[in-house]
Amino acid sequence: MIRLSTSWMYQQSLTTMLGQQSAVNATQNQVTSGKRIDLASDDPGGAAQVVSLDHVIASTAQYSANIDAANTRLSTESNTLTSFNALLDQARSLAVQGINGTLSASDRKDMATQLTQIRAQLVQLANTTDASGIALFAGTSSTTQPFVLNADGTVSYVGNGTAQMSAIGSGLRLPNSDPGDALFMDLPMGNGAFVAGAAAGNAGTLLVGATSVSDSAAWQAASAAGPVDYQISFDAAGNWTATDANNGNAVVASGSYQDGGSISFNGLSIALSGTPAAGDTVSVESGQTQDVFATLGNMIDALNDDSLGNTQLSNAMSRQIESIDRAQDSVLAAQTDIGGRLDRLSQQKSTYADLTLTYQTTLSSVQDTDMASAISSLMLQSTALQASQQTFAKVQSTSLFDYLK
Repeated sequence: MIRLSTSWMYQQSLTTMLGQQSAVNATQNQVTSGKRIDLASDDPGGAAQVVSLDHVIASTAQYSANIDAANTRLSTESNTLTSFNALLDQARSLAVQGINGTLSASDRKDMATQLTQIRAQLVQLANTTDASGIALFAGTSSTTQPFVLNADGTVSYVGNGTAQMSAIGSGLRLPNSDPGDALFMDLPMGNGAFVAGAAAGNAGTLLVGATSVSDSAAWQAASAAGPVDYQISFDAAGNWTATDANNGNAVVASGSYQDGGSISFNGLSIALSGTPAAGDTVSVESGQTQDVFATLGNMIDALNDDSLGNTQLSNAMSRQIESIDRAQDSVLAAQTDIGGRLDRLSQQKSTYADLTLTYQTTLSSVQDTDMASAISSLMLQSTALQASQQTFAKVQSTSLFDYLK
């Protein structure tokens, strides 16, 4: 027969109650916190999964924040370019008025003043910053004013040509703005392929109108070796001769011009009007660039030059209208590209919203307490603990004298 000591029974009862109390406390903590896993020891496998899911959710949240920031910058840029284009429309309207031969000297001065104000506004827009004070069109440069209006009216670009990027996913980067050099500075002149201009010293009334590439294959062959540099000269009878400055002024084409006609050779076509004087010339060059601010500067200079007659002013303004058109092409292309980037950001943000919901649902299933089960367990554990306590109290109060009665 095994004899059990009173102290051993007390110790066993105490150990049982402490274990039950610990279980009650653990379950009570799960119910109170709503978390099934408080310490890694609660569920090592589940704890590792929680850490992994928390990391993925945090990364997704950071990418979503980057998307929001990029969306704000791109939206600001798009709105800025819309305002920029509206000012170019105003400048173009003034240039068209400048072609009018009935302008008085006072009219010219007024138009030059208006264009000066528009140029200053364009520079201001080109220096637009985001909510953090970072210039939109400076590239990755830290300068807050990438465009500097100099005392002589020229504008310098002090940013760089590298676009700022936003990380919107693992291995996914997207430009959140556009460098100003490509957008506003290095713009092709003329029709984008070449520019034709009447010499400032021409004595006749010859006006250079619309230009175009009429034969792409012939033009590509003519410009394959590099930028073209032609000069078209007229004699008193209206006959013209085109020479190539890149080939020892060799004659490349000739013909007879009539008022309102056009000249075509090597795939290019130039509409003309008016009557040339003997010795008048028209230059044709490709590969020429001009910044949008210089375009307005040339218009201002032409309007302020009292020595220019109506023909010279019309020719000067016509060339600048072409340059405004190229600037607006650049702005439109940028806005179209920005629209595509905004669409991509929206799609990526929507994807992250769906993924975050999935991750959080999975995290909840691993980490969160099943309240119904936990409360049921708590009630059972509490009942068992109370029973143990009552039994222990009853046993503890029992002595030998109780059996001698």
